[in-house]
Amino acid sequence: MTKPETTFEDFNKVDIRIGTIIEVNDFSKAKKPAYQLTVDFGDLGIKKSSAQITQLYTKEALLNKQVLAIVNFKKKQIANFVSECLILGVSNTKNEIVLLQASKPAVKKGEQVS
Repeated sequence: MTKPETTFEDFNKVDIRIGTIIEVNDFSKAKKPAYQLTVDFGDLGIKKSSAQITQLYTKEALLNKQVLAIVNFKKKQIANFVSECLILGVSNTKNEIVLLQASKPAVKKGEQVS
């Protein structure tokens, strides 16, 4: 299924950053299994996100992992939690979410590349 075509101007509005996951908690109030993530984006600060990635990732494996995220989405209330960014991933053939990440470390904890 292909989505409608978008413009370069629309894409330019999306602020994608690399951040380091510094905290991972179970999100028992979510409708689908999810984690509550705290992500350090360096100069941009720390943001929280809910991510339905429990099928392929343990909390231990996620800690200190660098992830790609959209940081300029409007905040979203999910149960009793406010998600401040969108962690990027794609569905595999089993509909499990696989995180997108840089092929090499792009930033050190507490730093950010714009």
